[in-house]
Amino acid sequence: MMDAVDVAVRLLAVLLSFLVLPLLVGQTEHKVMAHMQGRVGPMHAGGFHGWAQLVADGVKFAQKEDIVPEGADRRVFQLAPALALIPYLLVLVAIPVAPDGGVVQVLDAGIFFVLAVMGVGILGSLMGGWASANKFSLLGGLRTAAQLLAYELPMLLAAASVTMAAGTLSLPGILGVWEWWWLPWQAVGAVVFFTAGLAELQRPPFDAPVADSEIIFGAYTEYTGLRFALFLLAEYAGIVVLSALTAVLFLGGWHGPFADGLGWLWMLLKTGVLAFGVIWLRVSYPRLREDQIQRLAWTALVPLALFQIALTGVVKVVM
Repeated sequence: MMDAVDVAVRLLAVLLSFLVLPLLVGQTEHKVMAHMQGRVGPMHAGGFHGWAQLVADGVKFAQKEDIVPEGADRRVFQLAPALALIPYLLVLVAIPVAPDGGVVQVLDAGIFFVLAVMGVGILGSLMGGWASANKFSLLGGLRTAAQLLAYELPMLLAAASVTMAAGTLSLPGILGVWEWWWLPWQAVGAVVFFTAGLAELQRPPFDAPVADSEIIFGAYTEYTGLRFALFLLAEYAGIVVLSALTAVLFLGGWHGPFADGLGWLWMLLKTGVLAFGVIWLRVSYPRLREDQIQRLAWTALVPLALFQIALTGVVKVVM
């Protein structure tokens, strides 16, 4: 009975985190962009500091009509938003947030699980682009596929460097042997992993698949109402998952002063700082062209990831 209660509590915590944290990131993005770009609207909705902006967005999406194009593959078109969102919920199950059992399920090959499931989420964009019966949506879906193929490799290589260093594929196991001097040792891999994750999420400056000035909104052009909102929620959930994974693999996760009692707080702080960085990049840099996105992956990130693996091997041998 106690085991069942413990599992239920852990699953409830994951569900609440999945529902709350992406919304907090979305609200923060409104405020950060409003301050950095001098936007007026997001700072006034509801009065004090625009506190009701997120509520207004939710009401707006709920009121919009749910439209399915006449020539669309209706079943695939309707399932795509759910397929884009659900994988990030599954990934949260394996991410440790505190020492001594601060994870819903310990997986021996946890790093393989989270990276494989995150890759499944991209299929939602591909399905939406293909099923929309719209040439702009199809072009956005093809750009998404090309971007996934290009950036999956450096992301996997960067993660492989950490698993080599730790000697385990388990995420709690990696944190169990993590030391502070891994920060400079694995710094190149951290940059590669985080950059590749941004590209897979199609976040600026890697948002060519959803370029509003070129292909309207890519794979999501034909989506309206709550289905479109689910795609946006998947994007913010992806930011949370990417930031949390980067914190676990490269920043020590729950490691910090008084980690036994405050480990969860250190994990949240590191995840929040990285999520803020994602928003900052959106405001600061212009969109890359499709050829620039591909060139960055194959001529910069892949060689850097291979260099990190070689460096990890040398240090392991020396030690």
